[in-house]
Amino acid sequence: MSTQPVPMHSQEARESSNNSLSASARYICFGTYHLDLKKEELFKDGARVKLQGKVYQALVTLLQKPGEIVTREELRLQLWPDALVNYDANVNTTVNKLRQVLGDSADQPAFVDTIPRKGYSFIAKVEHVDRPVAPQSPQPSELSPAAAAQERASSLFRTAILSKWFAAGVVALVIASTLFGAALVLYAHH
Repeated sequence: MSTQPVPMHSQEARESSNNSLSASARYICFGTYHLDLKKEELFKDGARVKLQGKVYQALVTLLQKPGEIVTREELRLQLWPDALVNYDANVNTTVNKLRQVLGDSADQPAFVDTIPRKGYSFIAKVEHVDRPVAPQSPQPSELSPAAAAQERASSLFRTAILSKWFAAGVVALVIASTLFGAALVLYAHH
């Protein structure tokens, strides 16, 4: 990657780019995501997802032509106009970051497909709407205190189960229990 300074788009340039997507729609929905073009924010099931500036610009560029090929050159011109950078590496890195944010994969893409030696294509169904899509499940702030506590405990339990230390603890407990049981049996026979 180059360490040369890269000129940033002005607010007016970004807004005109966003407005060209759909003159009347403020939101673009795809999968469980919706993109707020006015606030330049991405949401998944109602929760805000952090996006870096170039990653946001790449997403908007791909959403301008859903189902069509967006060439690497088009991405470069949109993300780094007038800049002399190694844009191949930068485009790859930016698209990989976008895939990571969307939980997408290059091997089995749900959103961004690589078109070898050409560019990328946004392959998910895209919908332009005027209002944000309601989240699928209630947010923790919308739950009653008891339900919120239960949700936190459930989340903590899921995290604990997936932890290596939790698994090691369970194995150690099983071994200790087995040894204690064997010791009781031996003691009872004496």
